[in-house]
Amino acid sequence: MLAPPTGPPASRPAALVNPRNTAVAVITALIASLLLFVPSHSAHAADTLLSQGKAATASSTENGGTAAANAVDGNTGTRWSSAAADPQWLQVDLGATATISQIGLNWETASAKAFKIQVSDNGTAWTDAYSTTTGPGGVQTLSVNASGRYVRMYGTVRTTGYGYSLWEFQVYGTTGGTTPPADGTLLSQGKAATASSTENGGTPAANAVDGNAGTRWASAASDPQWLQVDLGATATISSVTLKWEAAYAKAFKIQTSDNASTWTDVYSTTTGAGGNQTLAVTGTGRYVRVYGTVRATVYGYSLWEFQVYGTGGGPTDPGGPIEGGGDLGPNVKVFDPSTPNIQGTLDQIFTQQESAQFGSGRYQLFFKPGTYNGLNAQVGFYTSVSGLGLNPDDTQINGDITVDAGWMAGNATQNFWRSAENLAITPVNGTDRWAVAQAAPFRRIHVKGGLNLAPASYGWASGGYIADSKIDGTVGPYSQQQWYTRDSSVGGWTNGVWNMVFSGVQGAPAQGFPNPVYTTLATTPVSREKPYMYLDGSEYKVFVPNKRVNAVGTSWPNTPGTSLPLSQFYVAKPGVSAATINAALAQGLNLLFTPGVYHVDQAINVTRANTVVLGLGLATIVPDNGVAAVKVADVDGVKLAGFLIDAGAVNSPVLLQIGPAGASGNHSANPTSMQDVFARIGGAGPGSATTAVEVNSNDTLIDHTWLWRADHGAGVGWNTNPSDYGLKVNGANVLATGLFVEHFKKYDVEWSGENGKTIFFQNEIAYDPPNQAAIQNGGVKGFAAYKVDDNVTTHEGWGLGSYCNFTADPTIVQEHGFEAPNKPGVKFHDLLVVSLGGMGQYAHVINDVGAPTSGTSTTPSTVTSYP
Repeated sequence: MLAPPTGPPASRPAALVNPRNTAVAVITALIASLLLFVPSHSAHAADTLLSQGKAATASSTENGGTAAANAVDGNTGTRWSSAAADPQWLQVDLGATATISQIGLNWETASAKAFKIQVSDNGTAWTDAYSTTTGPGGVQTLSVNASGRYVRMYGTVRTTGYGYSLWEFQVYGTTGGTTPPADGTLLSQGKAATASSTENGGTPAANAVDGNAGTRWASAASDPQWLQVDLGATATISSVTLKWEAAYAKAFKIQTSDNASTWTDVYSTTTGAGGNQTLAVTGTGRYVRVYGTVRATVYGYSLWEFQVYGTGGGPTDPGGPIEGGGDLGPNVKVFDPSTPNIQGTLDQIFTQQESAQFGSGRYQLFFKPGTYNGLNAQVGFYTSVSGLGLNPDDTQINGDITVDAGWMAGNATQNFWRSAENLAITPVNGTDRWAVAQAAPFRRIHVKGGLNLAPASYGWASGGYIADSKIDGTVGPYSQQQWYTRDSSVGGWTNGVWNMVFSGVQGAPAQGFPNPVYTTLATTPVSREKPYMYLDGSEYKVFVPNKRVNAVGTSWPNTPGTSLPLSQFYVAKPGVSAATINAALAQGLNLLFTPGVYHVDQAINVTRANTVVLGLGLATIVPDNGVAAVKVADVDGVKLAGFLIDAGAVNSPVLLQIGPAGASGNHSANPTSMQDVFARIGGAGPGSATTAVEVNSNDTLIDHTWLWRADHGAGVGWNTNPSDYGLKVNGANVLATGLFVEHFKKYDVEWSGENGKTIFFQNEIAYDPPNQAAIQNGGVKGFAAYKVDDNVTTHEGWGLGSYCNFTADPTIVQEHGFEAPNKPGVKFHDLLVVSLGGMGQYAHVINDVGAPTSGTSTTPSTVTSYP
């Protein structure tokens, strides 16, 4: 084993440490105290401070003491500060659309030289309300004229070498101007919309009801024209909001109908003023339309959003039939070899996403089959880079697909949530760099050279996962702490730090744990490759690979499987309701999430066998009001792939449930699978869930998941983002390949089903218990990272590791990393526990077996075979 080049192993830090010296800290504190005596700049008498105490999020935080919420708490002695990189942003959700008249910025020394104030209706599409490149810092009061629910400071150039830092971010204005009546529910969003005409393919009717203020419907340049929405059932209409682009209607009507044939006027004007209009109306109908008769410009009619509010009807019955297919939305970028300035687009997205660890941006970058020369696609947060060929070698990148860690000073342990899939890379210097941590899959890739899994600085990395890939040259993990590679081929493998696991890998190093640290299985017992999009001529399709048994090497070329046209998928866009998604699924469509963040007020229910649910660009589902995000019935062959579930502020009993409690069906011939499906509690804001993932269906395949109770970011603390369990398995014959679970308050994994198997497990015990008593499990010190329940008679695991880093109380002792019944059928191979720098200790590895960790040496304690 090659020695790690940068000193003793280190865990992913709970917060970035800013190297300001003591003198600067004292000066900063003095400035903060003086600011307490500076009179605040009062807003206009008619304006109200709207932001104080509201939900705030940020692109990053410097450390746990500088959360986004500090900038809206009304306390000038607390502050938000970001990582030391550009760009960064701080955002506040006002809770409803408001008219914004003034912004107050109370900067700490680390201010913005260039920044914008931006507003949004949905937290995704942003409009500039103010911009400067000569920011003076200090206390600024800015007059603006804008409206929106979300307001943010978007910094692009820092004044100092540190991040951005605000004592207070204050938004003044008035609510009510475009906010619907309190008794009105938004009925139209995500419903079926049609129009008399469209200006072009990029301005369809659906854009006006998608909840995205950055997309629009536009008509032909003639009179009359109309846009209508089907609410799915008769409803009582109380108001209509029109958000016009510059091409608005001077004369128009709002009309309702029960049959889309006979229309009743509920509003009429000949003096339309454009802009944002909220119209109080009284009427009933299933169909609602805006009927334009006189245009204000020579162009057609153009609406960013057409919103219908009221009661009844649409929220629970979206109507039908719902059509499959459609465009993939603005955050899917599709390149072919003739596309101009591909590198410029790649660089622009990377600049935005490089350090946006908890941002809302989501991107899917597709390359059509062909050859691309001289590209370097640097892959930032929430960015997926994929080829659109049927096989990886159909898309040739003569260049690099790169992940490095410059944004974090060479430490790659927070390079999460990104992916590369289904293409071939010929690296410029012979070796591609993929320095990642969790939730960063490298699938179905042909590297025509070597692969370096460490950052350029050879600082720490904490990955990672490779599947169905061919690396012609040597893979160099260097500083990677752990890694799992499945059903692939490699030209060589140089070293390992703690835990390198291989199954079904041609060219893998021989079994050697604990020295060298290799766990090598000749085959993978059961596997199925992830579904992926490709182009068949000019038609988008999704290829669904078949199950493999005792697999070795890649599935390609000629991967066995089934091809599904995009017309068999409901193509979801942010803003769509869960009711509409469920209606589409019940109708028999599969589900494709385009990039974005999706709030759901009811669980997405997958009830049909063989349904495919596929996310692009790490599409993110947020369950509101304590519901589950996704529930799967006890049926054959459901495929869940490529999305993130982000817990909401109200506790959800479970985020993802595969099979109801008591599920008993036999799915061995056609199992349900979850692949690159991740769950997060906290980090992006307040989050709470009792259990992240619960698997009740037999024979389920869990192929690469990271379930994470956040240890850094916003909304983080022992009682701030509570979650007891990461993964609970109750089904029989469940197989996990590439299982990453971290920081839950009780068992990270609890396995109750018979004949379970895990190949590779990476775990960090929760960092933040305040003391030993907080994790006392009856008479046992601490909850095991991986618990096999006492009733289980058969279970097996290979290459499992658990690490402790008790930052709040380094004297805590964890009794053992693993706990299982002492029975002949319960077997473990190649286990390790590590105390990171002596921050707490393990007494044993599994049950009462294995030497304790000790001191600050960060040396693993290992058990090669149990019992």
